[in-house]
Amino acid sequence: MAQTYEFYCERADEAAARADTATLENVRERELRSEKTWRGLAEQARKTAEERVKADRIRAEKREAEGLMSGTA
Repeated sequence: MAQTYEFYCERADEAAARADTATLENVRERELRSEKTWRGLAEQARKTAEERVKADRIRAEKREAEGLMSGTA
């Protein structure tokens, strides 16, 4: 199952919150790295979703055009 933009953002927010409350510097740094990774994954998921919508639209337009050309629309 593909993860969503929202899922990744929630994980990033959780990591940021843990970083804010961390008392140990190494824990804070680890959580900040985690947040950065989750935000990167969120951005990648957002771009993938946008590309999927675009590809679906192009395929639908192509099917419609082919239907018009064959006279079955």
